[in-house]
Amino acid sequence: MVGMQTADVVIIGGGIVGSSVAWHLAQGGYCNTIVIERESQQGLGSTGKSMGGVRAQFATGANIRMSLYSIPVFADFEQITGYPSGYKAHGYLFVATTPSHLAYLRRNFERQTALGLKAVEMLGADQVRRMLPQMRSDDVIGGSFCATDGFVDPYSVMKGFMSAAEECGVKLWRGVEVTGIDTDAQGVAGVRTTQGNIAARTVVNAAGPWAAAVARMAGIELPVTPLRRMLVPTEHFPGLPERLPMVIDMSTGFHFRPEGLGLLMAWNDPDETPGFKTAFDPAFIEKILTHAANRVPCFADLQVNPKRAWAGLYSMTPDHHAIIGPAPGVRGLFFANGFSGHGVMHSPATGRITADLILHGESSLLDARDLGLERFAGGRTLEETAVL
Repeated sequence: MVGMQTADVVIIGGGIVGSSVAWHLAQGGYCNTIVIERESQQGLGSTGKSMGGVRAQFATGANIRMSLYSIPVFADFEQITGYPSGYKAHGYLFVATTPSHLAYLRRNFERQTALGLKAVEMLGADQVRRMLPQMRSDDVIGGSFCATDGFVDPYSVMKGFMSAAEECGVKLWRGVEVTGIDTDAQGVAGVRTTQGNIAARTVVNAAGPWAAAVARMAGIELPVTPLRRMLVPTEHFPGLPERLPMVIDMSTGFHFRPEGLGLLMAWNDPDETPGFKTAFDPAFIEKILTHAANRVPCFADLQVNPKRAWAGLYSMTPDHHAIIGPAPGVRGLFFANGFSGHGVMHSPATGRITADLILHGESSLLDARDLGLERFAGGRTLEETAVL
């Protein structure tokens, strides 16, 4: 592969988003695509460190629409791609403890149902208690639940998308780093890599937390910032409901879901600062266990092995929405970045929208201009408040 290669499309980043873009392009007949993954294997970036949650319970139309496309893809993934997704429809349970929380969930519910989400329902306090009897509920006043929300295996989805794309002729270069993006009077001309140059008129930036550095290669400032996110699995913990949903305590942001015979716990530490920090901080365990025991008293008995906990990176944007679409001023460069924690769950929709824009210049899934980079300069940001 030394020397000049040619491709119709080059995708920078072989995680779940880049893999989805490759597959959706292949479905549209674009099989002369090269996906470049700098690691020796896929999934070593944010994909493999994700919590794997998928939900349609969002606050904005753009995110709801992306979920309404993505979740059925996960549900039928094996039929569509020939590979499993690990989708489990256990639901998401948002637990409200204040009237403002409940009003917020009601507004979201109305927006979600107006856009066609049928499986979501508002719950009274007693209904919430029945879903998790072990929960301290003296302050619970209600909640919302969506039965089609749940979780997937991010690694399986990524491998499924990529394997199906490769069967169509897409090439995956592993252990290769992009060192530059070439442009000429027409726009993108190709990419330079540690394994030779590739001539291509279309390049997709799907580089996750490293997206800003890739964009800079083409002279564009992309407002994507890495933020550490730590996850804590527990040891075996019996006695919980068999189909325990993802439970979100709105009073603190603490949330958890079943994982194997135990739980997987998460909480957005407000003291966390941006940066490429991927080491797990053992002090985080005491913080999250405090929140866990406060909401579910029996969680005081949870056993945690710090060596099994991990940290990944969210790719944050100023308005917590993805940046998807063409780069202003650089013809042929496309962004699929900045998912702010929703990259796995929205990977099918991202692949579809990006492929649509490359193939047709627009997408029937949503008005892609809403997610374009220009929205920041134009004051058209979309504030997503349902961020976990």
